[in-house]
Amino acid sequence: MTRRWIHLAVAAATLAVLVWRLGAGPFLDGLRAVDGWALAAASGLAVLTTVCCAWRWRVVARGLGVDLPLGTAVASYYRSLFLNVTLPGGVVGDVHRGFSHGRDTSDVGRGLRAVAWERSAGQVVQVVLTVAVLLVLPSPVHAVMPLAALALVAVAACVALAARSRPAAGRSGWARLRRAAASDLRDGVLAQRAWPAVALASALIVAGHAATFVIAARSAGATAPLSELLPLTLLVLLAAALPNVGGWGPREGVTAWAFAAAGLGASLGVTTAVVYGVMVLVASLPGAAVLVAAELRVPARLQGVPDV
Repeated sequence: MTRRWIHLAVAAATLAVLVWRLGAGPFLDGLRAVDGWALAAASGLAVLTTVCCAWRWRVVARGLGVDLPLGTAVASYYRSLFLNVTLPGGVVGDVHRGFSHGRDTSDVGRGLRAVAWERSAGQVVQVVLTVAVLLVLPSPVHAVMPLAALALVAVAACVALAARSRPAAGRSGWARLRRAAASDLRDGVLAQRAWPAVALASALIVAGHAATFVIAARSAGATAPLSELLPLTLLVLLAAALPNVGGWGPREGVTAWAFAAAGLGASLGVTTAVVYGVMVLVASLPGAAVLVAAELRVPARLQGVPDV
């Protein structure tokens, strides 16, 4: 609990520092820059990325021996996204999604593990794509990318060895955890039937999020070429996965730093981040409808009224 509050405090402090250094102007400019076209584009791209997220989750869950219809996965993922962007921490929706699926399948532990592996696999693919782009295109971190690439290869080799290893039998909690993790990796993520779908879905998700951010940058007034914006975009998307306050905090801080380092200006970075945040919030609103519908069905079941 203390660690969670520390993360939230850091996110809130980041926003406070930005307001102190840049003023409220960039934030207000971001709100004014949002238009109907940008919101429509974000909502359309969100349909693509959410379906891909649900597909990835379904593939991993089936590898762990849990059935998950695609339609149910899409609705649950929309609900998860809405909770993630409206509640502190940025992971409440994922925990809720894993718990709900586990409860529906009478195996909460496996439901939570499926979500954890699905999200982890997606972030790994995102890191790989980000490193590949940053190795090729100029960015504020271009000089350190060869070392980052070597570290990534080393980590990938360790994960592959761990997945192939057969931990020795034992009754300790650590031994059981190692066996479960190795089994989940082999069956849920790295199985021959699973990893191509996981990789493809994750790549499409990253592309959709990157396109959304580029649209936000253009709406905010950024005129830099795509070859300059794309590396900054991928850096910001990595930061967006850090603990935050309803999606805000690290994203704005890293965007301000990256835009300033690239010569585009910290204020434009904050404005872009605000536009992106509003676009993401609006695109997640179908999740609110799913949440309300689920709440309305509960009294109906308690009263013995069949669901429509």
